Amino acid sequence: MAEPSSRSDPGSDAAARKRRGRKRAPAPVYGAIDLGTNNCRMLLAQRSGSSFHVVDAFSRVVRLGEGITGSGALSQGAMDRAVEALKVCADKIRRQNVVKHRSIATQACRMADNGAEFLDRVERETGLTFDLITAEEEARLAVHGCVDLLDEDRDAALVIDIGGGSTELSWVDLAEWRRRGGRDSGGRPPMKSWTSTPVGVVTLSERFPEREDRAEWYQDMKTYARDLMKTPRGAKAMRPIFDDGRAHLVGTSGTVTSMAGVHLRLPRYDRSKVDGLWMSGEEALDACKRLRELDFHGRSQEPTIGADRAELVLAGCAIYEAVAEMWPADRLRVGDRGLREGMLLNLMRKSKKRRRRRKKAGDAAPDVTGSDA
Repeated sequence: MAEPSSRSDPGSDAAARKRRGRKRAPAPVYGAIDLGTNNCRMLLAQRSGSSFHVVDAFSRVVRLGEGITGSGALSQGAMDRAVEALKVCADKIRRQNVVKHRSIATQACRMADNGAEFLDRVERETGLTFDLITAEEEARLAVHGCVDLLDEDRDAALVIDIGGGSTELSWVDLAEWRRRGGRDSGGRPPMKSWTSTPVGVVTLSERFPEREDRAEWYQDMKTYARDLMKTPRGAKAMRPIFDDGRAHLVGTSGTVTSMAGVHLRLPRYDRSKVDGLWMSGEEALDACKRLRELDFHGRSQEPTIGADRAELVLAGCAIYEAVAEMWPADRLRVGDRGLREGMLLNLMRKSKKRRRRRKKAGDAAPDVTGSDA
């Protein structure tokens, strides 16, 4: 049989060269900003399967809620620090050509008499529009952001989000989630109940300045936090699951990641070693004990604490211990994640749904999602 002539397929060769030379459009970038009582945090990410990979991140301690328990308002200095940090976020969003983002403010702006006025200033000076979310949405975002940390072999989990001005507790029904197909189903785990307590690391440390009688001072913080915590009706029904040892805790705050770093005795903070770490209940309490035995200087010398967290970390430990005493569990899952991850997953999920609806309607136009700003 004769060899095919090379002159018979010049079109296919040209098409192949054209395909090789064509650049694939970059994946869209999504953004999430969480302006809390203590920190300003941002993540920029691209979708990767059912999750995402981070392309840029930013975090800065701004102490927006500094002094709010006494004055009831955000101070000028705190607002200035936050605005400067948010200008950095806005610049990163512009440079990364973010297609859609969401920015949220939490407890400090909820508490402050001038919270809405401050967010108006943020929009004027940075172009970022913030949603002042409710405590319930804050709790739901925290749960959504740590879905990968839930142990489907247990029947319940309590997600603990210790913030600067409030602490959100969310009780998750893992047994029901398992019946629905669990993580493989793509559905969210059902929240049986939730509560928000108006105490966080900033507000608690301001209410209880560090004293020489360290043991009594620490106990006072823990008692105060515990007395504020209410058990909602839906959570009461899950008490037997915890009593039977069929539940676990999930911590999504800087307090819990600090405890993990101390437990591991890391020479420097390493997210890859902390995020997803399992600690026994005893190991978690031992980390708190080690920290409360150190004075401010000693805590600041801990590689994973430093000067920024040394003043606040014991207030966080006191809150964690109060929760752990009320809802004991033999295991704690540590998450270096939270509201931003929940927001990103929501943004990507909604965008995906819109594309499916348009395709079904026969609209062949590409999906172009504008920025929230």
